Order: sequence, then structure tokens, then C-alpha cells
Amino acid sequence: MKPSVKANLAAFQHDARLYLTLGIANWSVFVDHIPNNVVNLLTLRNFGFSGAADLLVFVVGYGVAIIHGRMALERGYVVAATRIFRRVWRLYAAYVVLFVIYIDAIAYVASQSMAPEIISEYNISGILEHPLRILVQGLVLQEEPLNLDLLQLMIPLMAFFPLALWGLLRRPNVTLAASVALYLAARRFGWAFHAYPDLEWTFNPLCWQMLMVLGGWFAVTGASGHKLHGLSWLRVLAGAYLVLAMAITLMRHSPTLSTYLPDIVLNTISPTDKENLAPYRVLHFLALAFLATYLIPSDHPGLQWKSLQMVIKCGEEWLAIFCIGVFLSFAGHLILITGANLVVMQIGVSLAGFAVMTVVAYYISWSKRQDEPAALRQRA
Repeated sequence: MKPSVKANLAAFQHDARLYLTLGIANWSVFVDHIPNNVVNLLTLRNFGFSGAADLLVFVVGYGVAIIHGRMALERGYVVAATRIFRRVWRLYAAYVVLFVIYIDAIAYVASQSMAPEIISEYNISGILEHPLRILVQGLVLQEEPLNLDLLQLMIPLMAFFPLALWGLLRRPNVTLAASVALYLAARRFGWAFHAYPDLEWTFNPLCWQMLMVLGGWFAVTGASGHKLHGLSWLRVLAGAYLVLAMAITLMRHSPTLSTYLPDIVLNTISPTDKENLAPYRVLHFLALAFLATYLIPSDHPGLQWKSLQMVIKCGEEWLAIFCIGVFLSFAGHLILITGANLVVMQIGVSLAGFAVMTVVAYYISWSKRQDEPAALRQRA
């Protein structure tokens, strides 16, 4: 293992910003998955090129590199790799359980004629005629029901990460360069993962792996330190890019304002180009992360505010809360399309979802503590 990597891993301290980011990503994914919801107009995707998926993938890569990198330092790489594969299994198990219950719930609602159009809306149009085929295709990740795409993406990314971690611990720059090369090749030659019958995944793992490896690279190299933050010109450049991205995104949302955008912008910058992780999307995320870590250092007192602890707790239990959020977004969408879809109802559904996610997160955290020895529970 490279000495500088050892030093960076050993020096890492608990950083609440990671869990805050995961919590924000989970809350954003939940409201983004509810169409015609005024609350999702406030999420990151409406003010720039990147969104909640970018937050989740990058921070998971960062966190896995820290946790399992330190594990490799203390107990060896083989142990760390097996623990990552255990996480892969948990992700897959969560996906399978979620997939089966999710499509069953959608099919039940549609069959009861409460909202039959959601069958095609949620991309499972064959579930009533060919339920076994849909189930088998789902088990081998060949079906992609709406809103499960991000969890599906995390399975191959995490399965690939032991190899990435091996390289990051020994040659981090070479590993990042190889990841970037794969990203560019996938975009250039159209390499992608396919879903039944002739579709492609919403998120192409061959491209999105770069963002996860980039998170791991920042973790093991300590490149997110104060040296870059001290460059005032870089902060100005990052801020200018974020303002430009926000202006373009907001103007694209308005048919009137979009006419003022140059054709080159309209033709090259697409707000929906998330499948292959557009370069301007990556740059937007890096600029946002750079300024956010500058403005909110790891010891910022605001991270102790009680109002943020709910979000942080949802980040600590991100996988379970993501799964809960998928069901809550479906329930929220069903409530809005079968009832009075008023603004006050949209806000109420969103707030109720946040409350349920928070309660579940605190319960899971409490339940885990009950399995710890009494001495550890008292220290906590």
C-alpha cells in the first residue's frame, strides 16, 4: 500500500457531511420520484446539471474507500474485499425484495382499476400477462421498473469496487486514469448494460463507475484538503460555472426563455443526459462539492443543529431509507393521482414521507444499538 494512502486513511476522522449528503440525496430521490409535485422543484436537478444520483454514487464511493481501505490496512485486502462483496449481496437482496413487492403492489393497484395507467408509467407493462417472465428478468437485472434504476446501478458498481480499491490503495492516479479511460470508451463506442427486450439501463454502469472511483480517489489521496480551498481563483471559477449551469437549467425549463439560448447550448447540453454521465454533469458536481466543502468544513457547528440531525440519520441508514423512499414515492404518487392534487396536498405528502423516513431511520439506528454490548451502548 502506498505510504501516502496509509497516512490519509489513518488520519481520517468522522465526517458528518458524508451522511448529510446521503440524507439529502435520499430525500431528494423520494420527492423527485413523485411526478407533478411542487416540492421536487426545489431539488438539485432543477438548479444545475447534476442531481441526487451524483451525490449518492460519489459519497458511497468515498465512504466505501475509507471504511474498507482502513480495513485493508488493518486486516489485509482479502478481508476488505470480502466485506465489500457482502455489501453487494445486501444490495442485491434489498433490490430483489423491493422489486418483488414493488411490482406486486403496482400490479394490484392497476388490476383494481384504481389507476390502470401506472402499469406502463412504471415500466412493467407485461406484468399482468407474463408475471413469471417479468420476475425472472428482474432477478437477473434485465427489468428496470421506474424508480429502481439507481439501486440497480449500485449493484454492479459495488461489485466492481474491490478491483478499484486494490488499484486505489497502490496506484491511485493510475487507477483513476483507467477509470476515466473506460468512461470515455463507453461513451465513444456506445458500451452499455441492456435491459429486456432491447432497452438500455437508465444509468450506464460503465460510465457511472468513474464517479464512484473518483469518490474513492479523493478519499485515499486526501485531494479534498485545504490546499485547493486556498486557491481563490478556483473558487471563483467554480462559482461562475455553477451560476452558468443554474441559468441554463432554469432557462431550459421556460419555453420563452429557452429561445434566448444559443443553438450550441440547446444541442449539446441536455438535462436528461444522465445515462452516460455527461462531462458537464461531472464538472458541475465537482464544482458544487468543491464549494460546499469550502463553505462547510467538517467541524462546522451547523452540523450539530438538531434540524439537520434527521437528514444525517437518514444518511447513516441510506440503503434502508432509499428502499422505504421508493415505496413512499409510489404511495404519494397514488394519493395525488386518485385524489385532489392540490399544492397543499403535494406539500403534505412530501412532509409525511420525510417524517416516515426519519422515524424508520431512528428506529433502525436504535435497533442496532440494542445488539451492541452494554458498555458500548453506554458510551454512545
